[in-house]
Amino acid sequence: MSEKDIRVIIPAFNEADSIAKVIEELPKSVSEIIVVNNNSTDATAKNARNAGATVLTEKKKGYGYACLCGMDYIAKQSKAPDIIVFIDGDYSDYPEELEKVVAPILNDGIDFVVGARVKQLREEGSMTPQQIFGNWLATSLMKLLFGATFTDLGPFRAIKYNQLLALQMEDKTYGWTVEMQLKALKQKLTYTEVPVRYKRRIGISKVSGTVKGSIFAGIKILGWIFKYSIK
Repeated sequence: MSEKDIRVIIPAFNEADSIAKVIEELPKSVSEIIVVNNNSTDATAKNARNAGATVLTEKKKGYGYACLCGMDYIAKQSKAPDIIVFIDGDYSDYPEELEKVVAPILNDGIDFVVGARVKQLREEGSMTPQQIFGNWLATSLMKLLFGATFTDLGPFRAIKYNQLLALQMEDKTYGWTVEMQLKALKQKLTYTEVPVRYKRRIGISKVSGTVKGSIFAGIKILGWIFKYSIK
């Protein structure tokens, strides 16, 4: 892979059984793996540290809070990275596919890449019906309202660091991924999707695995879309 400085941010809440697997299977060319322990009550932080990651603590619960914590840490380093990759800590993605996800940035200069969990590459049962419907609804609305070509809100994604800073991300919880995609559209970043494999996660999802989580995620995602549609 290129000599580019690539840092990985992994938000993690109670992922003790999976986090080391994610870290160990990321390409060795990654400059730094940053696990943000989001108020876990298990051995997530210990296992991540033992696997070689930099471990941060964010006590405010929320996917966005964790991602912002990772970004704040990077901003304080003496050398800025070229590319930031986000991946979940539940081992549902294939970490070794990072090279595929960053390839459009390295080879074609694309600003932003989403790993799309296409049906033919998904393990059966790896996405809940509400996840599948929510992705379809959100990306259909983005296509209708903004002319977007996104097909997924997948968490495995890569973006040039300077473009990420320019997005001025702010969502603290469930709306992080859709906020990034909407702001990328508004700021006219170049973007693409690459198909990635997807498998059943280790453990139970804190969002799609509960009725409350699914409802709040849906509200947050639709809220961001309609907010940007009237701007």
